[in-house]
Amino acid sequence: MEPQLQKLYKDTVRSALKSQLALENVHQVPKLEKIVLNCSVGSQGERKQAVEDAVNDVTLITGQKPVITLSKKAIANFKLRQGEPVGVKVTLRGRRMYDFMMRLVKTAIPRIRDFRGVATKAFDGRGNYTLGISDQSIFPEVELEKVKRTLGFDITFVTSTSNDDHARELLRALGMPFRGKTTQAKADGSAEAAA
Repeated sequence: MEPQLQKLYKDTVRSALKSQLALENVHQVPKLEKIVLNCSVGSQGERKQAVEDAVNDVTLITGQKPVITLSKKAIANFKLRQGEPVGVKVTLRGRRMYDFMMRLVKTAIPRIRDFRGVATKAFDGRGNYTLGISDQSIFPEVELEKVKRTLGFDITFVTSTSNDDHARELLRALGMPFRGKTTQAKADGSAEAAA
């Protein structure tokens, strides 16, 4: 069965973006290509155990086993040797990508205390957006009793466009709660309330 967010993109978001961005061809409409989660445990005391915890938590959150990233060079000040594990990363595509995005937008982000929207300036100039999460416990899959250490990670949304404005509109249409303007879901809700 097709993920709900993917179905939403195909049925409504794609055609809406085509007219909103004044694009001639449906293949020019931006789409989400992959989501990359990157978690670093570089400064933790027991680095080996911290990497194991990060692997377990990221596997729980994404439903996919991450790759362990190794240090490229030795840094004496951080007591780090070359080739030591310093973090984990996972690349989500297709069904898992849409499922993760749906859970992030609908259940995880709303659990952040005093949340007022995500920053709109975290685009890299090539249509990709990076969101920093400081605590893994916002995800409902993570059991608070089993959390041994707080792990922060970066979530990068890679889109098919090189235009930041187009990528912003795509993510907004998929439910990303950007600061400032109301999101698509909220706009729809207020329209229903007014009617």
